[in-house]
Amino acid sequence: MIHVCSLALLHDTVRSTGARRVVSLIKDTDLVKRPLGIAPADHLILGMDDISEPLDGYVVPADEHVATLIAFARGWDRKRPLVVHCFAGISRSPAGAYVTACALNPGRDEMQIAHALRRASPTAAPNARIVSIADRMLGRQGRMVAAVGAMGERALAEEANPFRLDLE
Repeated sequence: MIHVCSLALLHDTVRSTGARRVVSLIKDTDLVKRPLGIAPADHLILGMDDISEPLDGYVVPADEHVATLIAFARGWDRKRPLVVHCFAGISRSPAGAYVTACALNPGRDEMQIAHALRRASPTAAPNARIVSIADRMLGRQGRMVAAVGAMGERALAEEANPFRLDLE
């Protein structure tokens, strides 16, 4: 299973779930301190801003970020949970969890995963660029983008409550 949280709740979430792999999707990577029990090889840090279009002075999510995320996800043995986090747990980390679920379940319907994501988190607003890049890389022919678009409006929050997205 995949657990999603904010940076502020990273250490508590890793501790409470027993996770041994972490994905950090955050611009200010120096803010991320690796949780106890997580080996360096089991902590993927992808430095990016939460934007969907290039903007001067910002790091837009790019193909190499998403390709690295997919490869890391596929290397997960799934024996222990995976934690995906960003700064607030609202956009980049829900996108990362959604991409991971789609990458590890090529036969699972994208809409089903998106509905599970919405049920798990009313505040989730997966980053459109991350989802779009993954959709192309995974050969989902726009279905991931459409499914996320069909999730509807999110509940407003400055920081999301941690949530779990099951793979099956």
